Amino acid sequence: MRDFEKISFKQFAKDIKEDKKLYEEYKLPIRDSKATAGYDLFLINDIEIKPNEIIKIPTGLKAYFEEDEVLLIFVRSSMGFKYNIRLVNQVGIIDADYYNNKDNEGHIFIKIQNEGNETVKLKAGEAIAQGIFIKYLTNESDNNLGIERKSDY
Repeated sequence: MRDFEKISFKQFAKDIKEDKKLYEEYKLPIRDSKATAGYDLFLINDIEIKPNEIIKIPTGLKAYFEEDEVLLIFVRSSMGFKYNIRLVNQVGIIDADYYNNKDNEGHIFIKIQNEGNETVKLKAGEAIAQGIFIKYLTNESDNNLGIERKSDY
């Protein structure tokens, strides 16, 4: 099973804004059709990003999924083609154990850079990125099973 959820209002107020109406109105990710792999992630607020500027964008989302899956986050191709915007880390990797972590409930952020020559203005509700759930494999000699690594989150 896998799905997206909103972070709690308490976390939303801490990370974004104490605005109950905004919290209730922002959209969960959706796919455009049955043949679409990616779930569109929408902007909660209007943004403006100047040339070469980097901004961190809260999504207000967390996601749960199976332990042998990963959620990959990509910038929407239209953002790259139209505005030369890219994810700073190229591809976001969200592991299953990020969900409901103690530091931020698993709140997913994206960080983008405007590599174009013009300021880009985007409106709340526009799709900025997309998430794709993928199963992954591990190798037989994986000796780290059962060993807890201190989280970097």
